[in-house]
Amino acid sequence: MPNDPIRLNRRHLLLGAALSATGAHASDDLTGGDPLGSMQWPTLRKQYLGQAPMRFAPEVVVRGPTFADDAMNVPLQVDARALAGTGGGVERIQVVVDRNPVREVLTYEPLRALPVLAFRIRMEQASPVRAMVKTRDGQWHVGSTWVQAAGGGCTVPGATRADGSWSRTLNQVQARVFPNAIEGSRRLRLRVMHPMDTGLVAGVPAFYIEQLQLDDAAGQPWLRLALHEPVSENPLLTLELPREAAGTWLLHGRDNNGNRIRAEVQA
Repeated sequence: MPNDPIRLNRRHLLLGAALSATGAHASDDLTGGDPLGSMQWPTLRKQYLGQAPMRFAPEVVVRGPTFADDAMNVPLQVDARALAGTGGGVERIQVVVDRNPVREVLTYEPLRALPVLAFRIRMEQASPVRAMVKTRDGQWHVGSTWVQAAGGGCTVPGATRADGSWSRTLNQVQARVFPNAIEGSRRLRLRVMHPMDTGLVAGVPAFYIEQLQLDDAAGQPWLRLALHEPVSENPLLTLELPREAAGTWLLHGRDNNGNRIRAEVQA
């Protein structure tokens, strides 16, 4: 019977299932299998990872707020310690925001430090936030989280830029090292005073810290950071050093205008 309602309903169900499956495959093709379904991910992968092998890795934990009350100061933590024994250990951590006008946030080389750090960033709109972790065998391990943000964090001047006080404190460093009993490490918390201008505010060019490095008393580097415009004003960074780390350290670096950063850190 051509108009049998039971047969027609079954046909519609089968057709719907087929279309759903096709849609799922099409979505995977468009997003490169991204678990957050971001259309920007394939471009990001090509730009930062090229053809290098990668996997979406639950071992790379990215923590951020469900909703960012202040889009100019969004707290994040990236923890890749679960990869410490994988592929020769962690070589570097690269953080990007899919939908920011400046996507690249920072690159962290732990060297002798632990592959975990916390910091604050600017976000222009709701977006996936990624930590792309490269182990020494050349494999990339990608962790992600989704952060809702009210928007505009990249296109508004910071407080010290607005009131003109930034020039009086430029590149001053505040640092403290203290035991982290829970993690069995030594925690380094440091703040470098800097406006971290994104270059997206009319009449204010990009002006930000480019490099930071921590050396021990023998001149051996323990960690390196390359920062970019989306890092929040007066960057506050929390890093973890091995328990045995002690002595006098030298933090040094520069901003993109060539201004030097230099401070002793007592551990």
